[in-house]
Amino acid sequence: MNDFDFFAGHWNVRNRRLVKPLAGSDEWDEFPGHSIATRHFGGAASFDEIEFPTKGSHGLTVRVFNPETRQWSIYWASSRTGELDTRPMVGSFEGDRGEFYGEESHEGGPVRCRFVWTVIDENACRWEQAFSDDDGRTWETNWTMDFTRV
Repeated sequence: MNDFDFFAGHWNVRNRRLVKPLAGSDEWDEFPGHSIATRHFGGAASFDEIEFPTKGSHGLTVRVFNPETRQWSIYWASSRTGELDTRPMVGSFEGDRGEFYGEESHEGGPVRCRFVWTVIDENACRWEQAFSDDDGRTWETNWTMDFTRV
């Protein structure tokens, strides 16, 4: 249940987001971020807030561990929408890699979504988001965040 303990602290974030996901595009928008993450419930919950200073927005993530299923549920909220996304990404870690799956909306239609967390070392980690419009047969990575501890 302590899978996200590595993430507690202050981070600088290098974001790369695909401008047009699922459109065959290779144009990326790169921008900075700053994140503060905390652990709760003895490691069974994790919270972080991220600021995107050049975008004028913030986001927050709540992660909660279910001891029965041994899986995490991840929820996202954005200052742009003022809403908590109630469709969680669900998954678990194996070693230093965590995979989480759920449903997203893209241009009005449903797509499968995957998050991959990779712990590089105590001062660096990576988060990736990918979409699939063919029910998970193929994936297109559309956002990466490279975290460096402050």
